[in-house]
Amino acid sequence: MSVALACALAVALDRLLPEPRRHPLNAFAAAAASLEARLNHGRRPLLCGALAVATLLGPPALLAWLLAALPVAGPAVSVALLWLALGGGSLAAHGTAVAAPLAASDVPAARTATARMVGRDTDGLDTDGCATAATESVLENGHDAVFGTLFWFVVAGPPGVVVYRLANTLDALWGHRDARFARFGTPAARLDDALGFLPARLTAATYALLGTRHGGWRDGLAGARVWPSGNAGAVMGAGAGALGVRLGGPAHYHGVHQQRPALGAGPAPDSRDLNRAIALVDRGTAAWLVALTVGACLA
Repeated sequence: MSVALACALAVALDRLLPEPRRHPLNAFAAAAASLEARLNHGRRPLLCGALAVATLLGPPALLAWLLAALPVAGPAVSVALLWLALGGGSLAAHGTAVAAPLAASDVPAARTATARMVGRDTDGLDTDGCATAATESVLENGHDAVFGTLFWFVVAGPPGVVVYRLANTLDALWGHRDARFARFGTPAARLDDALGFLPARLTAATYALLGTRHGGWRDGLAGARVWPSGNAGAVMGAGAGALGVRLGGPAHYHGVHQQRPALGAGPAPDSRDLNRAIALVDRGTAAWLVALTVGACLA
């Protein structure tokens, strides 16, 4: 089975089938929490963090390689692993669940739906705050759950996509700059940064090329310079420029105020802009599938 066909099938499954109730990533997160509780203490947190990353990523990657190499079932396993790693369908559903109450001026319902997408405090968000948070999440996770996932499947097959998505999950769990994870979580954060560097720039280019406004690439470069995570800044900055909206700005995380840089220029997004962000990720996904198909035909 060609890589292009496998990607097309997995994307179709991602959009047609509901997300599994017991997703493997949930079991992985539980295993990561258990291992972190055992290792995150003592005098060598960096070494323990690196050991934890290797312990959690090595066996799943090896298993993915072995299963994908099976002579008959291997192609189906590859598609299934990519399907489980993709999150475009879920991302669109969560984004739409915020956009609908925003369009109806139902702020409490919008806050509840936004809380399912983001890690920031949502209790005090107004309509602009909900739309901004959800739009940022759609654009950033478009990279994490769609474009970066497809990239690593194309580059390194099932083992590559497994390592990428699990590293992404570890960064979400451990990549915090607090006393508990400042050193232990550094190996996971650095690995996620390295794996996401090139696909984040390709995602930013995708947003810039397919957006309805000019300036996406310029805003992506600016975002990569000023945002704490260069990968996230490039992606969200390019998306903001492509949509003609302003993202970033102040936000509260666990009761702590953070003054984040501004990304893009223009007004704060509203429900229509959130839907446009969802459509931008969808157009980008279709464009990547077309590019892979054309590449396969020319190879």
